Amino acid sequence: MMTAADKGLMVCRTCGALCRRVRSTPQTRCPRCFDAVQFRKRDSIGRTWAFLIAALILYIPANVLPVTETRTVFGAQQDTIMSGVVLFWTTGSPFIAAVVFAASVVIPMLKCIALALLTVTAQRRSRWRPQQRAKLYRLIERIGRWSMLDVFVVTIVVALVHLRSLATIHAGPGAAAFGAVVILTMLASNSFDPRLIWDPVETTHDSGTSR
Repeated sequence: MMTAADKGLMVCRTCGALCRRVRSTPQTRCPRCFDAVQFRKRDSIGRTWAFLIAALILYIPANVLPVTETRTVFGAQQDTIMSGVVLFWTTGSPFIAAVVFAASVVIPMLKCIALALLTVTAQRRSRWRPQQRAKLYRLIERIGRWSMLDVFVVTIVVALVHLRSLATIHAGPGAAAFGAVVILTMLASNSFDPRLIWDPVETTHDSGTSR
């Protein structure tokens, strides 16, 4: 089976343009956006594992350490992600509580599990459900930006509190850890090369047709 790589064709990941490899130059540039284009991402498996393991390590302090530190005339209070979810729920804001819980706890963990599944199967050259795994990777890329929803919610709450002069809120160490988790999972997703999913399938097909 003839592939795009066999014909010297590449897709620019920046603008999506179909490019033809210029063999006379060491590096191909996209004719539309002039970004560097290459057939495969370099060290895709290793880089994905590195970012993913770092994200999993920081996931624990992101949920255990305080995300916000609130100071009022009555004293100081530190809140973690889960205590913030409980606070929103008990004070009559279940929608905000659900958004914070999904964006802070559920989405990062599911994203790490999905990336680990994709990396393991690609590393073992598995032929298990390639279409579904490709769709899973596209879904991970789409929901990656929604992992910052709770950061936006905390920002709005801080702005409202400061506007009413009710208290002083500062970001805690858990917020920095969570921000690092979001960035690391996005880097892990960007480092994974989805073309690795199809390599075993194409190899099996080519060996079958050559017989």
